This record gives sequence, C-alpha cells and structure tokens, in this order.
Amino acid sequence: MRNTLKAATLESKFPLLAVEADCIISKDADITAVFEVDLPELFTVTAAEYEAIHAAWAKAIKVLPNYTVVHKQDWFIREDYRSQTDKENLSFLSRSYEMHFNERPFLNHKCYLYLTKTTKERMRMQSSFSSLCRGFIIPKEVDKDTTAHFLDTVGQFARIVNDTGLVHLRRLVGDEITGTENKAGLVEKYFCLSMENTTALEDIELGDDGLRVGDKHVSVHTLSELDALPSKVGTDCRYERLSTDKSDCKLSFASPVGLLLSCNHLYNQYIFLDDSGENLQRFEKNARNMQSLSKYSRSNQINKEWIDLYLNDAHSFGLTSVRAHCNIIAWTDNPMEVKNMRNDVGSQIAMMECKPRHNTVDAATLYWAAIPGNGADFPAEESFYTFIEQALCFWVEETNYRSSVSPFGLKMSDRISGKPLHVDISALPMKRGVTTNRNKFVLGGSGSGKSFFMNHLARQYYEQGTHVVLIDTGNSYQGLCSLIHQKSGGKDGIYFTYTDENPIAFNPFFTDDKVFDIEKRESIKTLILTLWKKDNEPATRSEEVALSNAVSLYIRRIKEDESIVPSFNTFYEFVKTDYRRILEEKEVREKDFDLAGFLNVLEPYYRGGEYDFLLNSDKQLDLLGKRFIVFEIDQIKDHPILFPVTTIIIMELFINKMRRLKGVRKMIIIEEAWL
Repeated sequence: MRNTLKAATLESKFPLLAVEADCIISKDADITAVFEVDLPELFTVTAAEYEAIHAAWAKAIKVLPNYTVVHKQDWFIREDYRSQTDKENLSFLSRSYEMHFNERPFLNHKCYLYLTKTTKERMRMQSSFSSLCRGFIIPKEVDKDTTAHFLDTVGQFARIVNDTGLVHLRRLVGDEITGTENKAGLVEKYFCLSMENTTALEDIELGDDGLRVGDKHVSVHTLSELDALPSKVGTDCRYERLSTDKSDCKLSFASPVGLLLSCNHLYNQYIFLDDSGENLQRFEKNARNMQSLSKYSRSNQINKEWIDLYLNDAHSFGLTSVRAHCNIIAWTDNPMEVKNMRNDVGSQIAMMECKPRHNTVDAATLYWAAIPGNGADFPAEESFYTFIEQALCFWVEETNYRSSVSPFGLKMSDRISGKPLHVDISALPMKRGVTTNRNKFVLGGSGSGKSFFMNHLARQYYEQGTHVVLIDTGNSYQGLCSLIHQKSGGKDGIYFTYTDENPIAFNPFFTDDKVFDIEKRESIKTLILTLWKKDNEPATRSEEVALSNAVSLYIRRIKEDESIVPSFNTFYEFVKTDYRRILEEKEVREKDFDLAGFLNVLEPYYRGGEYDFLLNSDKQLDLLGKRFIVFEIDQIKDHPILFPVTTIIIMELFINKMRRLKGVRKMIIIEEAWL
C-alpha cells in the first residue's frame, strides 16, 4: 500500500555534513567535539565531592568561547541481565545464583557530552527555522581561526574536568561517531534509540498520537520555563530510602530523572553560552522599559524587580549569564504503556520540585536538536535565562554500578535494579590506594544479614582458591561446610564442633609432610604450657627449657620411628619413660622441673582421662591443606579448658597457613566478635 502521508527522506533533512578530525561538521558550519563521560558510581559520592564536580564543570565551561552549546546527553536503556552459566567449573550455588537473576531488567547508562561552536545568528533561531522545517540546507564555510581557537578551549575543558579525578572525559574518534560496516556509530544509534551495535534505520513519524521512531512511542517532557523550576536548587539531594536520622545518602539534584526513572529515556541538558555582556545590557534595557510601564500594570513592576535581582547577582558575584534547557525523551514499544510512562516521567520531575510539562508542540524539533552535533538547531524559545552554576544543578552526576575489572572478587547486587555485579573489595581498593589492608568489619543489627552475607562471601572466595578458616557461634556456616564437604568427597569442608556424643578433638602432633617449623613447635609448647600452668602461675625459665627439649626430642623420635602414632598419648608416654631417663642422666633437680607434677597435671588428657579425646583425634587430618575449616565454639566458649585449647589450635593453624602457603589467599572469619 502506498504511503499517502507527506514524507521526506532523512538524507534531504539530515543536518550533518561530515566528520573530520574527530569533529562533527554540520551543514551550517557548526563544529562539535564529542566526549564519552565516565561519571562516578551512585551512592559513592559525598556532598563535598558533588560540589567539587559542580565547581569543575563550571570552571571548564567558562573557558569556552561565546556562542557555544554545551549539550550533555544521558542514555538510560532498559536491558535484561544475561546469566553467565557457560563458565567451566561453575558450582551448584554459583549456577543457581546466575539462573535466579537471568533476564533481570536493569537500566544501562551511557553519558555523552557535545561541545558545539556555532554563530550568534544560529543561537537565536526559533523552532520554525530548524533544519527539520527547511526545504533545503546550504552548506556554510568554516572559519579556520575560529575552529583552531575552539579546539584549544575544548582541550582545556577536558583537562579541567579530568583533573577532578571524579569525572573522566574520553574524546570519541570518527568511527565511534559514524560507525563502521560491523558496528553502529553514535549518530546511527540515536536515530534508532538503541545502544545495540547492530541497528536498522527506522521511520520517524509525527502523527496525531505524538512522535514515533519505528515502533517506539516517544514522549517529551521539558524544563524550559522559570515558572516550572523550584525556588532553590543544589548540587545534591537526600535519598530518603537509604538515609537515616543520623546519616544522609546523597545523590545529584537531577537523580530522579536519571537512574531512578526506570523507563527507556534520554535526558538532554543544554547550556547556551551567549555573549554575557550583551545579555546583561539587554536586561538593563528591559528593566528600564518595565519601570516606565509599571504604572500601567503591576506585573511590569514585579518583572522589573525580578530583572534587578538577576542583574544584581550577576554584577555582585561575577556570574555569567547563560540560557539553559532540559528535556526527557522517553519511549516504549508497547502502546498500552505510554500513559504509565508519561505518568512516571511526570512524577519523577515533580520529585525535583519542578512542574512537569508534556511537550507535544515542539517534540519533533527537540528530538531533532538532540542529534549528536546538532545542538545549534535548538529552538531558542524553549530555553530560560540563568547562570552557569544554577544550570549545572540540573545535570545528572552519577552512573550505575560497574563490574570490577579485577579477576578476583564476588558477585553482589545493584541496589537499584538487583542486577548481579562482579565486585573486588579486597585487592582493587589496595591497588588504588583507597585502603592499606584487606581487613573487613561487618556491622549490623540482629537479623540484618551479616551471616548471610559472610556465607555468600566465604563461598565465593573458597571457589576462587582462598583458604578460609571460620570461627562460628550458632551453626551459621554448617550448611555451607556440609555442601563443600559433600562436593569435595570429604577432602574439604572440615567442621569442628562439640557435642556429648561427638566431642571436639584435635591432634596437634600430626602433619602429612612431617614438617615441624618454629611456629609449629612453639604452638605445641604453648598448648601444653596452657594445660600445665594456670594464668596466674607463670613457668620458670628452667621449666620452659625442659618442656621445649621434651617437645623437640619427641618430634625427632616420631620422625625416626614411623611406628609411633603422633598424638598426645604417645607424647605423654615418651615423657614418662624416655624423657625421664634423659632428665636423670642430666641430673635435673626436681625444683627446676617437677616431672611427677607435670605428668600428674596432664594426666586428664592421657588415655582414660576426663579429656582424653581432646588431643588424641584418630582422624589423621593435616589442616594445612584444607581450604574450608569451621570451628563451631558456641558450646565451649565459656569452658576453662576446651576454649583455650581450641583457640591455640586455631592460631597455630592460621599462622602455619600464612607462613607456608606462599602466593595463596588466606582468610580468617570471626563470627560474633563481641568486645
């Protein structure tokens, strides 16, 4: 069927001429430099940092020449999370985690900045003179000196912003603007309202039901009048959902129309740099005219007072007079969602204390002016006068969370959409100088999810090769440990706990490789000394030497005679027999080392004693090679004998791992670390 509507080809209306030296050249000789803007992540910026970003933008804009259009364009595109289940050696929990979040919708954010040098005449054009409305466009000539000066100021602009360390500008090259055979460029993506690398050009229709781009129903809301703006603006605002009575969570002032608006949309922010001196002179003239006409209408007198306030601020604080405009171009593929989409946009604008205005008259012109490099085509009647500092408050200054580039980390969820992210909270902060160690302190009220998070962290760290030692109270990690024990075929996931039927038991004398370094020997000595002496009964120097010799001789004996099973029982028997003869040969006096008293005190831990289970475990476990070990101490934390022994075993274990396992991540987690 033949199209009976009045139509024109995109080629005949296309306002851009070429891309040369990575600059967009329009057919009206406007020159545009294009930047991709890397903004800080949301909820990571303080109020002082928002002010620093704001000050940097203001300083950078002031170096630009007159008749420059600063156009910041934020893309917010709805996408679905694609689960990464194709990785090898993916555990059951990791695969389940990925499948749970599969196709989870989220907003992908891209930010671009267009700096356009145009002329005084173009800055004053009305919507009726837009290139979209003209029958033909006559290419103009570019002034070389003006171009060179403009590009110099663009370089200064980028350096000023990048020096903040919070915002980074990257200049786009020609292929990124125009695209290649295999990848769509920025201009092509705009005409399709899509960030996909492969796009197809679509019809643009202005009908009775509004603007349409292909199957997308487009709605435009504008902030173009002073009456629609709040009486006060700022660099940041308080995000109530994550704020408390004692702490504020800050977002930029325009965040309600950024990531907090969940539909597909573009947020265009314009600042038009006219000749500030001419603007102020024109306002002076208008003020005099209003004064002379004030007797005919009270509104003239009120307008004169408002103009005087504007002029007083400009001269008192040295402010630059500019024009500004903001608009939200939202769209949806579903006609049934158009009304809800418009309501969502309007409500988010109202959260900024602005009056939402659904623009239907200039929708096509505003969409056309937002083409990358076509900012000079903006209709002047849609802008309002203000100063640079106030105009910048309407800029979105944060982006969504980004996955870490570090190969090591854990999966966590975006606070806004719940999208999984790869986050490195250990190595990357140290590399960037944010922290000086990897220690973590998890603080929260009862039921806030501390143990839930630590289970999540410990499991993912374990799957990436970390040795994890857990000190638990309350069996919070029993399920995870059992799963690891089952998946490893009993080789890992070691769980120590105390019950009457199965009391906690260790064997500090056993090692797979028969290696007893200094730390191992000292830990055995400290363990026996703890069982022998009370806290208020320090050992003498001669007793320490005798005990150290006994441990060293016993270790030598079990290395030489493999028939001896390393345990406290055989150590006790060695001291009772062989070491007794050695002491007698040396003629060690009883007051220097009371062997009978020593054996009597340690007898409860020998075969048949009350605590004979404690240091004589029949499970020949060398914990050095075990990567997931849990000590559940809830039943023994107040026991005068079992708790100190378990503590020494844990200390010896982790120190041994730190000393002997080079190049391997080690982590010790202390649950319920009460002070």
